[in-house]
Amino acid sequence: MRARVNFSQVRKPKSFHARQYRALIDDCCSPNTHSWPTMHWDLEQATEAKRLIDFVGQRGVARARDIDREGFHRATLSRLVQQGRLQRLSRGIYSLTGHDFTEWHQLAELCKAVPTARIALISALAFHGIGTQVPYETWVVLPVGAWTPSVHHRLRIARFAEPYYSAGIEIHPIEGVDVPIYNAAKTVADCFKMRSKVGYDVAVEALREGWRARKFTMDDLSRYARLNRVERIMRPYIEAIIG
Repeated sequence: MRARVNFSQVRKPKSFHARQYRALIDDCCSPNTHSWPTMHWDLEQATEAKRLIDFVGQRGVARARDIDREGFHRATLSRLVQQGRLQRLSRGIYSLTGHDFTEWHQLAELCKAVPTARIALISALAFHGIGTQVPYETWVVLPVGAWTPSVHHRLRIARFAEPYYSAGIEIHPIEGVDVPIYNAAKTVADCFKMRSKVGYDVAVEALREGWRARKFTMDDLSRYARLNRVERIMRPYIEAIIG
């Protein structure tokens, strides 16, 4: 049942048709709340509230700074959160209440909060369906010199200089967010490069299972192995796998 609005408490311009105003306010009302009538929204505020709901809905997950950049008032954002139409996922990150979260929601939320993060290593293996590792932390790569983000996620951070940071990136849309993830071949080569962190057994398993599942070509794998300077280390494992 939709929340009832006491229109005697709502300020509206005389020139605006009562039915239009009722429809606009009613469209912004949450169906399960009774606090809206105490919030005295005028026409301009109600219109902005509707625009902000549409803005967040189109993006799936929105940052507070993006909301500010679009010219929305923080008071409108706070009221919609209080009203239950928007929800605060973490510091500065918002979505529609009841947003349909996918299996990879955490990656979308993280990359929205930290645009320089690249999903890498074990988290990238899990995304590509390679191997048996189930990461309890999100493995990301940041550029050398980037600040360490303060987020509520459990992170394992590696730092790559160029060209290693930008090479092999694929953009995957998740819940309306473009999430940068290293492709399968680059991820396997990165696992050998970072074998002291992920473990030699993880790197070898990623190579074996990725090749078995045809997640990459040998040409792509060789290119990223040369880039990471691990071609000599990987060669005996590649020869054993391909016979």
